Amino acid sequence: MKILSQLLLILLEPDTYILIGWVVLMMLSIFVGVMLYLKPRRRVCWSVGMLMLVLWMMFLYGFYIGNQQLRVVEVEFASADLPAAFDGYRIVQFGDTHLETFKGKRRALLERVVDSIEAQHADMVVFTGDLQNRHPDEVKPFLELLGRVKAPDGVYSVLGNHDYPDYLETNDPFEISGLTGRSVENHQLLGWNLLCNSHHLVRRGNDSIVIAGMDNDGEGRFPQKGDISQALSHIRREQFVVMLEHDPTSWRRKILPHCHAQLTLSGHTHGGQLNLLGWSPASLCYQEYGGLYQIGERALCVTQGVGGAIPFRLGVPAEIVVITLKKK
Repeated sequence: MKILSQLLLILLEPDTYILIGWVVLMMLSIFVGVMLYLKPRRRVCWSVGMLMLVLWMMFLYGFYIGNQQLRVVEVEFASADLPAAFDGYRIVQFGDTHLETFKGKRRALLERVVDSIEAQHADMVVFTGDLQNRHPDEVKPFLELLGRVKAPDGVYSVLGNHDYPDYLETNDPFEISGLTGRSVENHQLLGWNLLCNSHHLVRRGNDSIVIAGMDNDGEGRFPQKGDISQALSHIRREQFVVMLEHDPTSWRRKILPHCHAQLTLSGHTHGGQLNLLGWSPASLCYQEYGGLYQIGERALCVTQGVGGAIPFRLGVPAEIVVITLKKK
């Protein structure tokens, strides 16, 4: 079992995916090359050859160029419930760092992310989960870098599905508890305010808004640990709430029907990491997978994230989101 676990860890290494891509495409290319040599006049062979050329272009661009792109997205959310003192309040959202994928040369992108966050001079920064890829030790080499992320009203964060030990081969309850505790500790070492089904009030004179956070609450195989009642304990209906929840599917399942949070911030989907002519594979699994969505007076903002377990992005660059709150 231990050998199998170690083999699984090697197979799940980010660079392993790149190696597998190279091997698969090389083998397919050799096969297509032989077919073109044996049957040079067959249109089908030439069509397959053109397809292979496109696949090579996508592979090289996605792993070596698209994966290093970064954009800053600005969105605006207006609400009648927002206190006047917070009109124009700016929040920077980022998430899904999956820090294991930023080893070596790829660290440069994470440095640009931090620089871009600092350049926004926002009132608050929020991180919407998946700090690590599998193990809390991944965070250690990045503590100093990510520790630079600060804001006047603080940095607030939640746990994502990758921040739990579910991706490690262990059934030992003591080990699971210890790994989860170390994931929580990493947020504390960064100076971030981790919200585990809890909330915090941010004040401007006599006015205030609520920044709340739920534990990961996904569907299917993903952890369902979110508790809205606990996260918004003693919060009144008239208060303006910004809810952090890693998985956007929780918005329709729990947040909309069971609380009044006006704005929810999520991540998790990575925008599918692939977008061809406006289509993303994320659309097959999620109703909301990237951008700002509104139902009535309530909204969900889903960031496409910074990293991913597989270091590949095509048409979906890494992003930070700058949200400006407006009094309606």
